[in-house]
Amino acid sequence: MDTINEHDIAVIGMSGRFPDAPDLKKYWENLISGYNSIRQSSKEELEASGIGVEIIQHPKFVNASSKLKDGSYFDAEFFGISKREATIMDPQIRLLLETSWHALEDAGYAQGQLDDPVGNFCGMSFNTYLVDILQSKSITENFDPLLYRILNDKDFLATWISYKLNLTGPAMSIQTACSTSLLAIHLACQSLLNYECTLALAGGVAFDATRPVGYIHVAESIYSKDGLCRPFDENASGTVGGDGVGVVVLKRASEAIEDKDYIYGIIKGTAANNDGSHKQAYTAPSLNQQRDVILEALSVSEIDPSTIGMVEAHGTGTKIGDPIEVAAISEAYGEYTQDTNYCAIGSVKSNIGHLDAAAGIASFIKAILCVKNGKLVPSLHFTKPNPALNLESTPFYVSQNQQQWPDRFDIRRAGISSLGVGGTNVHIIVEEPPQLKDRNTDKTWEARPYSDAVEILVPAKGADLYIFAGPS
Repeated sequence: MDTINEHDIAVIGMSGRFPDAPDLKKYWENLISGYNSIRQSSKEELEASGIGVEIIQHPKFVNASSKLKDGSYFDAEFFGISKREATIMDPQIRLLLETSWHALEDAGYAQGQLDDPVGNFCGMSFNTYLVDILQSKSITENFDPLLYRILNDKDFLATWISYKLNLTGPAMSIQTACSTSLLAIHLACQSLLNYECTLALAGGVAFDATRPVGYIHVAESIYSKDGLCRPFDENASGTVGGDGVGVVVLKRASEAIEDKDYIYGIIKGTAANNDGSHKQAYTAPSLNQQRDVILEALSVSEIDPSTIGMVEAHGTGTKIGDPIEVAAISEAYGEYTQDTNYCAIGSVKSNIGHLDAAAGIASFIKAILCVKNGKLVPSLHFTKPNPALNLESTPFYVSQNQQQWPDRFDIRRAGISSLGVGGTNVHIIVEEPPQLKDRNTDKTWEARPYSDAVEILVPAKGADLYIFAGPS
């Protein structure tokens, strides 16, 4: 049970912020309680949103969002960044920088203690912030245009964070849409296994600075017509967009054990591929390539699927995507076992919506917390399976309630899928941390100075710059 292979990677640090969850403790509490963070905005919030009465009163307007509270707050002084630079910087970069720091701190490798090369693999969603910046004359006046790119462009994301945290390993900005952050983990593992770095950060962020409070439903789009994400359910009609940020710290497992690092879980294997052109359209999924990426991850992991008790699916709740994903996983598992209905399947999108570039890291952290704590958590809004899934003849059942990990499994293992629009598929297999007698099971903490955070807001066009004091 505690055998560690040479290709195993340990998760030794984690940090994240998700809707209604300012930290991972609260995130886990929300997951096990089946809390829905997709919410309707009040009349006052709708009026203050600035989206227009004609949109709010549109017959197909869906009042649903999954937002990150206090996403615009940032402690610029702590990172040696001027308030003016912080104002120019995309909030997504601010969030990822802070979360990367906290992940390293959680791992016990704070800044100044990193003598060995540390890799950084991360990505972010579309920047909705820069347009507002460029419209504000008081901010852009006498400011180097190159800094607009450095502090907003995806090209500079990983290298900027590595510069601020003094990380000297490979730094790569990853961009594959919805599968961005899970691909970041895959590439971080590859870098560690190639001995390009000693530690690696991996994660992603999605934060829409325009703060939308809903959307107009369009037939055949991926967005839900009723404002709920219902993965695998017969009434599923799509997903809801959301905000979030997450980062994990990875290390070769044998070295993590030797160094007595705290271990959240073990990555047994990862795989990535692309659909190519053999599918109906660029945005359409491919059953064959989804199946093949899972088979590759199983092969690398040297894991029998009958020992996996949970699959955290991409699970967007779409009529086309869910059946193809379940069929692909079932075909992959079917090459090893004919057992049915023994493995729980779910999707965190039912709790927090689709976090775009941060979707994969939200799923990964959920799966790691499940194998670590020995619990299966509910996938929400499921009443009756979509008949197109044929769940009764697959290895899977939808996890609807919190429960202990089933006794049939000698070890807790989970698979995680993330499928990007355009075709980049990623699958990762994880298992519970090794049970070592001399393992550090409790983290120790010391007080560190951290200045008051301020909210960085963009003023109206032509107005002066204001910095609003607020909570961290």
